[in-house]
Amino acid sequence: MTNSKKWARNVTLAVVSLGLILFLALKIVVGAVNTPLFGKEFDRADLGRRITAPAGFSVGLFADNVENARLLRFTHYGDLLVANSNLDQIVLLERDANGDGKADGKRILMADLNGPNGMDFFDGWLYVAETDAIGRIKFNHETGETLGDYERIVMGLPDGGNHWRKTLRFGPDGMMYVTMGSSCNVCEEKDRRRGSMVRYKSDGSQEEVFAAGLRNSAGFDWSPADGKIYATDNGRDLLGDNFPHCELNQVERGNHYGWPYANDDNIPDPDFGKGNASIIESSIAPAFKFMPHNAPLGITFVRARKLPREYHEAALTALHGSWNRSEKDGYKVVSLHWGEDGQITQKDFLAGFLQDDDVIGLTSHAEGDASA
Repeated sequence: MTNSKKWARNVTLAVVSLGLILFLALKIVVGAVNTPLFGKEFDRADLGRRITAPAGFSVGLFADNVENARLLRFTHYGDLLVANSNLDQIVLLERDANGDGKADGKRILMADLNGPNGMDFFDGWLYVAETDAIGRIKFNHETGETLGDYERIVMGLPDGGNHWRKTLRFGPDGMMYVTMGSSCNVCEEKDRRRGSMVRYKSDGSQEEVFAAGLRNSAGFDWSPADGKIYATDNGRDLLGDNFPHCELNQVERGNHYGWPYANDDNIPDPDFGKGNASIIESSIAPAFKFMPHNAPLGITFVRARKLPREYHEAALTALHGSWNRSEKDGYKVVSLHWGEDGQITQKDFLAGFLQDDDVIGLTSHAEGDASA
């Protein structure tokens, strides 16, 4: 594999939410946007005319007609897997072997799943987080083919509700981490796995609630700088345009991150804060606060060293945008940069999806929550 393709695989970010998808890669391998978008066909000229990127970067079409795409994962040989949650399938976009910057083909890799979302590879297996189960199947990265039968190793996961999709990643410790969003805007869950990050062994055994109080952490990754887990989280709704903030949390085992009892820097929630002072006092404030209702979803740390120095070990984060503000905000990809003092700053990376209150790049939200 060429260095450029290795680099593209490592830094590509899925910008996804209910039909919003931008296959982002930088310089040589470039992106794709699906259609139709928000009730109208996407004008491909918008990629150059409307969507902007920092100097030295460009955006282009990698594949089109990729319906209901939600989350992406590159294979070791550069094929791109696309989880189509609403279609219950995983599509494979074939690697760009001819070097024209576009996928060489498209085929359904797996079908008859149940709301697939999170995907990761470990020890020769492709793992898939369905809405109510976790399954795995042997996978040949060179040929891009599955081998043998698909087996569900975790059953009975809580499904339904606002945030029914599951995100799955393997950590450097060889353990499987899964985030399970809340069933509601704000409530006390009957199943403690909801609104949490849950950890398993690779065979699906030894289930453990790793961290709690995470309303909807749709994306997480390990920082190459400090090895810690950083997870996006969507703040609750119906408390006005400017409260609470959405969050980036530095997730550690046993910690509680506030929801539903506290928002922002441990500010008691008006609905569930009363009588829960001890939980609020011990909950962990966010490492960084996104603007309220920007709905951060996917996050990927940049590991490539060929990029400008300011992007070394930065994180790229997809902001769905605010369905529930009187004035729209978000709808872009941002980069997060850690200073020597540990402070995090945000910069626009891909912008232009929102222009004069007109949004491109997404379809209608579901169940009243764009972060679902």
